[in-house]
Amino acid sequence: MKSAHVFSLLLTTLTLGSGLLSNAPLRADDADNMRVNAPISCSIQTYNGRYVTAVGGGGRTTDVLHTDAVKPSTWERFILIDTGVGSPIQYGFKTYRGTYLTAVGGGGRITDVIHSDATTIAAWEKFTLNALGNGYFAIQTSNGHYLTATGAGGQVVDAIHSDATKIGTWEMFRFNCKNI
Repeated sequence: MKSAHVFSLLLTTLTLGSGLLSNAPLRADDADNMRVNAPISCSIQTYNGRYVTAVGGGGRTTDVLHTDAVKPSTWERFILIDTGVGSPIQYGFKTYRGTYLTAVGGGGRITDVIHSDATTIAAWEKFTLNALGNGYFAIQTSNGHYLTATGAGGQVVDAIHSDATKIGTWEMFRFNCKNI
């Protein structure tokens, strides 16, 4: 799939509101003419509607992510950076403090799963968004595993795993984004 088409799928899930993009579907020629590598700011919702939080705004190796926020604020916003890898697009997730999310070991873990202290995007900081339909995406790590919001979200401890090999509801996320 062309990277512009993956980006258009992401854009069709965006919410309406002041300063936000329309959720009207984009035509293929619209997406082809867009700068697909432009960074966008997104909040990420778990399947049960809670938001992913980079605790402390990022920069951590323990107590890194929570999934219990009921509304997005600064720690619930991530800047998606196109890593330039190609198709499908792999993204770096930049936190409020300017550091990147890392899938420790490239994924496949249930403990020490995610760090948020990387200062550059290397292999373990690259994630692929797989469109699932109905506005949902799966977040795939560099070694092919999927991120899981344990309990479908709402967790402070043991909030995220990276060992899923199949996509179920706990691996489904919505992205609410705007251009920056």
